[in-house]
Amino acid sequence: MGAATLAAAVLATPLLTAPASAAPVTAEAVTAAGAAQTAAAKNRFREPDVAKLAGKLAKQELDWEACRFPSVAPATEERLLKVKGVACATVKVPLDWHNVRNGKTIDVRISRTQTSKADKRQGIALVNPGGPGGSGLPWGAAMAERAPKLAESYDFIGFDPRGVGLSTPLKCTYEVPEDPTDVDAVNRAKVRGCVEGGLAPYITTEQTAYDMDLIRVLFGERKTSYIGYSYGTWLGTWYAATFPSRSHRFLLDSATDVTTGSLQLTWDLQPRSRDRQFQEALLPYVARNDAEYGLGTDPMKIREYFERAGGTREFIGQLYMAQLILPAMYDTTKYPSAAAAVTAVAKSGIPTAGSETDRVEELARRIIEAGDLDKHQREFVRDAKAAVLDELRSVRKQQAATAGQTATFDATFEAIRCQDGQWSQNMNYWQWWLKDQQRKAPLMSPFNRVPLCAYWPTANRMPKPHTRTFPKVMVLQSELDAATAYEGGLTSAKKLPGAALVSVDNEGSHGLFPYGTTCVDDPVETYFLTGKQPRKKFTGCQALPLPAEDTTHEVGGSLGKHGKIKIKMMTDKVKEANRLTRDLLRETNTASGTEFMPAP
Repeated sequence: MGAATLAAAVLATPLLTAPASAAPVTAEAVTAAGAAQTAAAKNRFREPDVAKLAGKLAKQELDWEACRFPSVAPATEERLLKVKGVACATVKVPLDWHNVRNGKTIDVRISRTQTSKADKRQGIALVNPGGPGGSGLPWGAAMAERAPKLAESYDFIGFDPRGVGLSTPLKCTYEVPEDPTDVDAVNRAKVRGCVEGGLAPYITTEQTAYDMDLIRVLFGERKTSYIGYSYGTWLGTWYAATFPSRSHRFLLDSATDVTTGSLQLTWDLQPRSRDRQFQEALLPYVARNDAEYGLGTDPMKIREYFERAGGTREFIGQLYMAQLILPAMYDTTKYPSAAAAVTAVAKSGIPTAGSETDRVEELARRIIEAGDLDKHQREFVRDAKAAVLDELRSVRKQQAATAGQTATFDATFEAIRCQDGQWSQNMNYWQWWLKDQQRKAPLMSPFNRVPLCAYWPTANRMPKPHTRTFPKVMVLQSELDAATAYEGGLTSAKKLPGAALVSVDNEGSHGLFPYGTTCVDDPVETYFLTGKQPRKKFTGCQALPLPAEDTTHEVGGSLGKHGKIKIKMMTDKVKEANRLTRDLLRETNTASGTEFMPAP
């Protein structure tokens, strides 16, 4: 999952769950999706000829023009527009690659760079930042800037996948049910509104993989290379499994478990992988820097202060966890801001006076004062505050919906992850899962809910990579990744034919390349430039020190002699923290436990 969809993935309808009696959407509600997905199931093992399928669309002339990248900050956009040869165009693609003859098309917006040198050029490389639903349009220029060695051999192609950004967007409408607080009814109405709305059945990874191959055709390239982050690893694997003869060099960075039948396992693991990084890495960082934060040197005691102060049980605390602490766990260079947020909550609690806006503003002020933050870290906090206020307005707007009203929501994230393989539709399972997460991941459990995917039937499934034809790929994975757990990336590396894994011990960042060390970056660059993978299937590297530290500290598991990291999802420290949290929750339900005990 990319950072752009973090709020949608974590915050939507916090603290609400569906009743055990909920039923999935009926088969009649997915008639529009059935034909396309049945066709997909029948044709998944045959490598398609996209040029032939596309007909006239394979000969369209691209009208290159100046780019705009609205998904990034203005200063970033200005910098990326200076990359050599950057330009944008709109590609017409079939609405449904399994029924091209109906003549219906949608738009996919692409960007390209022209950085490759004639004597070194190896072709094009598409880039996807994840999501699902993340805008990839600026990522061609961004990758050329981030990886100059590779830019001499590749022209990078960024693109907004169908349903995203400046491509044809997906918004679903639904009628608010009679009881707007009935989450089961709302979920079923949302799914029905999507699958009967026309476009949603065609916003899938499979359809995007075909779009990607049409882009290759329009560039006149025999093969394409690819760099994908997070969900982008799932997309890249789907393309390579569908078009193995067209796949050149593929990097799967911060990988999902691409060997499963759906994306469900990736989201099943997220609450626990987030709890794990919080306890194993972030809190020890706060403890090691006691001179800065003043919470003592015991991570478990700091966790106790944080939980007693409200932690993620208070709504404002949830918002700041989602918009400040979690993004810092996705990019550990932002740890000082997250540490300041933990400190502000642990020492003073979550503000209770004034309006919700007042409390959001007050907590942001306390966070900035809690640590010696540089201007970039302070800006990060201010940006998080703005995101919290936006999310607050969105949540309150949803809660104000009235029965019979027509509501609209951005549905790309849900449409893709739900339609890329069948999730469990057993509501008893999801009720068990919610209770299990309360026990195993209490920090994140307030964010959990029954997903829309539990109501969304699908016949789609990623084609299985063939051992003789699937390209040899590189996988990058950090030990404490909070979004795509290390276990998923390790499984992908083990089971994908010919894959090689570079893992980074004591690192939690999500999205690694380029990392800044020769151990991590050299194997990737060598692979893209020569096709040679590391001699061993597993390569273990050491993480860079965290901000304000000059030593990398051992956290989590340990790096084995064969290059694999040995770590448990439920480490002893995480188990102890979970017991502490559960005990505190029980304590707050007694008269003696109602008083807030602040940190020293």
